[in-house]
Amino acid sequence: MEITDIRIRKVAAEGKLKAYVTVTFDDCFVVHNVKIIEGKSGMFIAMPSRKIRTGDFKDVAHPISLDFRTKMQDKILAEYEAGHVEEADPSDDVDEI
Repeated sequence: MEITDIRIRKVAAEGKLKAYVTVTFDDCFVVHNVKIIEGKSGMFIAMPSRKIRTGDFKDVAHPISLDFRTKMQDKILAEYEAGHVEEADPSDDVDEI
């Protein structure tokens, strides 16, 4: 499975959440609302999630293997660092962390 498109929407607000990402795989499957977050040891991605009854968050979609997760994170962060971002549309319906 190859990543065929990455679209990054920068978040205007200050804080640890830097951007939302839409990732397309093999030009036939898309995952919205992957987050780029600035942590204590650097930037990382967080997969889209939803709140469950206990108040915890559970990933809606996620890589199964560490190798693919690393590949995906490296590609997304490289695009972000290269400045391939667009400003977030305030009307976007995305969840805050």
